[in-house]
Amino acid sequence: MGKRVFVTRRIPDVGLKMLEDKGYTVDVYPKDAIIGQKELIRTLKKGSYDAVLCLLTDTIDRSVFDASPSVKLYANYATGFDNIDITEAKKRGIAVANAPAPLSTEAVAEHTIALILALSTRIVEANEFVRRGKYTGWSPTHFIGTTILGKTLGLIGAGRIGERVAYYAKGLGLALLYTDVARNEKMEKEYGAVYVASVEELLPRADVVSLHIPLLSSTRHLINDTRLRLMKPTSFLINTSRGPIIDEGALEMALREKVIAGAGLDVFEFEPKISRGLRNLQNVILTPHIASASVEARDEMATVAVNNVISFFETGKSLFII
Repeated sequence: MGKRVFVTRRIPDVGLKMLEDKGYTVDVYPKDAIIGQKELIRTLKKGSYDAVLCLLTDTIDRSVFDASPSVKLYANYATGFDNIDITEAKKRGIAVANAPAPLSTEAVAEHTIALILALSTRIVEANEFVRRGKYTGWSPTHFIGTTILGKTLGLIGAGRIGERVAYYAKGLGLALLYTDVARNEKMEKEYGAVYVASVEELLPRADVVSLHIPLLSSTRHLINDTRLRLMKPTSFLINTSRGPIIDEGALEMALREKVIAGAGLDVFEFEPKISRGLRNLQNVILTPHIASASVEARDEMATVAVNNVISFFETGKSLFII
C-alpha cells in the first residue's frame, strides 16, 4: 500500500514532485497560510498519514501525536526543530528529521551581511526618504553612516552559518571575535577569528554582534537588558537565528534610549507579531523571516526534507534524523 504524506504548507514543486514520483499520496494544506494546531489535528485525525512534512510555524507536541498515531515521521522543512517536542517524540518512537541544506546556510549568511551593510549605510532610511519625495538635492549631512572596515564583528555561535558569515566578514575587512560551546579551529586559522570564553567578554569588544545559535532553554533571552548594556553605544545587533533569543522589550528600550546604535532583525520573539514600538523606530531594520529565501536555498531545503521522508520509508531511517 502506498504511503500517505501530509504537507502542512506548500513547499517548492521540486519536493512535491519527488514524493509523487515515488507513488506516495501527497496532501498539501490548501491555504497559503499557517495551519493552526486545531486544524492540523482535525486534518491528521481524518487522514491516517504515515508522515508529516512540517514547518517551523507548526507546533508539534503531544496533542498532535495523540491525534495521529499512524504518523511515524515528522520531517521539518527547516534546519531548526524547536517547534517539535523531541523528548515526547522519542518516548513514543516517532522519528523527527530536519533539513540542514548547505544553500540555506549560504543564504542566511548573505542576509546577515546584508543587514550589517544596510545598517551601517542607513540605506533603508535613505530609500524611504527618497520615496516620500523629501530629496531635494545633495547634502553633506544626509544619512551619515558608519564605515565597517576595521571594525570588529562578534559572532555568538560558530556553527555552519556563523562560519560562513566569518568568511564574508573577513573579505570586508572586519576583525572577528566569537564565542561558542566548542572552538572552531577553521575560523581561527583561515579567518583570524579570536575565541572568547563568554558572551559577557564578547559584547563590550564588538562593533557588530550577530547571533547564530539555536533556541534552547539556555539561550532564551540570552540577549537581555543586562547584556545589551554591555554593548558599545555605537554597536549594531543582528539576529537571523531565533526571535526569543532576544528579550524584545529590552531591545526596544535599548534602541529607543540609544544604548546601542541599531539592530537588524529577521526573526521576532512573538513571531509573526512585532511590537508597534519596534516598527516605529528608525534605527532597526525588520525583515519577515526571509534570511533563507533564495530560490536555490528553498529548492534544496525541499529536496533535503523530502529525501528524509523517502529514506525513512525505504530504509527505516532519515538522512538527517534528530
